[in-house]
Amino acid sequence: MQDRIKRWTEALMMIPGLSGFEDDVRRYIRAELKVLGINAKTDMLGNLVATLDGNPQLPSVMLIAHMDQLGLIVRKIEASGLIRAERVGGVPERALAAQEVLLCLPGGKTCAGVIANKSHHATTPEEKYRVVPYQELYIDCGFADAAEAVAVGINVGTPIVYAPNVVALAGGRLAGTSVDDRAACAVMLELARSMKDLRNLPTIHLVFSVLEEFNLRGAVTAAQVLQPDICIQLDLALATDTPDMGHRGDVRLGGGPVMSMFSFHGRGTLNGCIPHPALVRLFQSTADESRIPLQRSAHIGALTETSYVQLVGKGVACIDMGFPARYTHSALEVCDLADLEALTHLLCAGLSRIDAGFSLDRDSIAE
Repeated sequence: MQDRIKRWTEALMMIPGLSGFEDDVRRYIRAELKVLGINAKTDMLGNLVATLDGNPQLPSVMLIAHMDQLGLIVRKIEASGLIRAERVGGVPERALAAQEVLLCLPGGKTCAGVIANKSHHATTPEEKYRVVPYQELYIDCGFADAAEAVAVGINVGTPIVYAPNVVALAGGRLAGTSVDDRAACAVMLELARSMKDLRNLPTIHLVFSVLEEFNLRGAVTAAQVLQPDICIQLDLALATDTPDMGHRGDVRLGGGPVMSMFSFHGRGTLNGCIPHPALVRLFQSTADESRIPLQRSAHIGALTETSYVQLVGKGVACIDMGFPARYTHSALEVCDLADLEALTHLLCAGLSRIDAGFSLDRDSIAE
């Protein structure tokens, strides 16, 4: 299992797919599902939806993993041929200077560029420790003037991503671009492979979503159509096992999957997710009985799609499940393959326990 998850994760990390431009990622996932004998459909926004039909008497389940990645988008081509860009998603400005990027051109072509970093020899003492705002940064692709940039297909609106990269680290760990959330897409593919022929399960909708890094609402359209009873969102959880993160919690890379007990953005939007108690109990008891270590997180500063999916229709029972990751939203995020495998086992076991005796009634749970 781990080898398949590794292969899928690495392949997906190497496919550029800025939020709103996920087409190549979707085509890859659709092709892999087809190999598994699973048909999938694309909706108007670009979400890819595959359904494993199950017992209609049981609560239906929607799982989400987002295909998109954060990045930049061209806002201006200077007369000199240098490129100015806008951020798409939560791109950390302090991690931008001197990064290699790819500009994604029509027809599947790409153009390499470098986010400029002022020459050290000309940096003043005041500039040494200053984070340069992205509005002041520019991308150098080597063009002599704007005409050369336009000639290769660059225009206002051209998507830009960190140069795709995969780095194998010691101990079965992977570093690279868009671990968030291509690793979870790989988990979903493995879950589909493992569960597609099982019987007496709930209906399971696998949603590979778009626009998560842009506005978190891409999956809402899928939820409106599918009207699930349960939504399980798969994404990274902040690893807190490095010196700069220890005060944030107790989530360890290699320590197993993570169940979010609380998330809240706290900046600009009063939104987040407190998981449904029946789902907390389901995954905790499943982990205990299956002897799968399950970590818990509670944090402010991040949101997932469940923040909005939970409000669809009559309300959806939601929970965020994930894997620990370090250095999130940078060009080199880090995850542990053992965590991805354990998350897959936990999800498969937990979904298999949703039977006629499973209840989402909050009053009965409270008794």
